[in-house]
Amino acid sequence: MAEAERIIGTPDIPDAARAGRDESGERAASGGNPVPEGATAPAGGSGTEGTAGPEAAQASGERPRGKRRIAVLFGVAAFAYLLDLVSKLLVVAKLEHHAPIEIIGDWLKFEAVRNAGAAFGFGEAFTVIFTVIAAAVIVVIARLARKLYSLPWAIALGLLLGGALGNLTDRIFRSPGVFEGAVVDFIAPKHFAVFNLADSAIVCGGILIVLLSFRGLDPDGTVHKD
Repeated sequence: MAEAERIIGTPDIPDAARAGRDESGERAASGGNPVPEGATAPAGGSGTEGTAGPEAAQASGERPRGKRRIAVLFGVAAFAYLLDLVSKLLVVAKLEHHAPIEIIGDWLKFEAVRNAGAAFGFGEAFTVIFTVIAAAVIVVIARLARKLYSLPWAIALGLLLGGALGNLTDRIFRSPGVFEGAVVDFIAPKHFAVFNLADSAIVCGGILIVLLSFRGLDPDGTVHKD
């Protein structure tokens, strides 16, 4: 067969085609992958290396985040604050210097009381200290809002913020003076201290934060296990 090909000879082909055939043969012999004429190699190497998406984010250790919950935080805070403010205005206008209103017999009454201490009437000698603490809590919550992605945390911090703002407003604007003002309390259960809606918001927010911490949920939405 080889002798026949030598005698017959090979047909004349253009030099460019012959060079391309020789180059393809050399690539095949060396084990390389020929690239068709006019085709371009994919950017960034192979297709898997240039692919971006949730799988790539998980592989790099980054956690996909949802929306920030700043609007929820300040919405809950505004609702709690306004509800507390309106209730105190009504109590001062309609209930102060009047007889208590029985809601459930002797078990629950509405009675206007001025409280110079902390929540539920504790620490009346430290009004200024409680005012500073309330202001510090507001600043901390406002700074934490930048990293807030968890809806339950947004609700809890919103309750804390609204309650702290409600009582801080009394501390600043009510008598006997700035930062020494007495808070208006009016919810009076039997055998318990008198409190207001701001105190209730603070307590509910604190309980929710404790529950979220036990579950391992952080304000940024991540879940950790100890």
